[in-house]
Amino acid sequence: NVNTSKNENILKSENRVLKVGDMSIHIDIADTPLLREQGLSGRQALSEDQGMYFVFDSLGIYPFWMKDMNFPIDIIWIDERMSVVDITTNALPSSFPKTFASKVPSRYVLEVQAGFAARHGVKIGDQVSLLRPTEQE
Repeated sequence: NVNTSKNENILKSENRVLKVGDMSIHIDIADTPLLREQGLSGRQALSEDQGMYFVFDSLGIYPFWMKDMNFPIDIIWIDERMSVVDITTNALPSSFPKTFASKVPSRYVLEVQAGFAARHGVKIGDQVSLLRPTEQE
C-alpha cells in the first residue's frame, strides 16, 4: 500500500543534501509545524554527515529547545540568501527548558552533531547550498 509506506518514510521521502563548508550533509526536512515541533526529539544520535533542516515560511527569530533530546547539537541559523547568520554550539539536552535563538532573523535552521561547526570551520557569512538529487554524488 503506497499510503502506508509514504507515512512510514515521511522524512526519507524528502531526503536531500545540504552543502555546508567542506561537508555534504544528508538532511531530513522539517517544513510543517508538526515536523518542526518534533525535530530530532527522541532520536538516539546523528552521524557526522546527517542533519535536520528546518524550513520556515518567512524570516524571523525562531527559538529552539532541547525537549526530549538524547545528544548535544550545534544549531546553524541561515537567512533567506542561504548565508550562515548565527551558530549555537553544543546545545545540551540538560539545558531544557532553556531556548536558543539566533541574534538576527533567519529563515532556515540546521541541526547537526555537536562540534560540527568547529570541526568543519563553519562560520557566520558562509554560504550554504541545497543540492537537488541530480547533483548528489
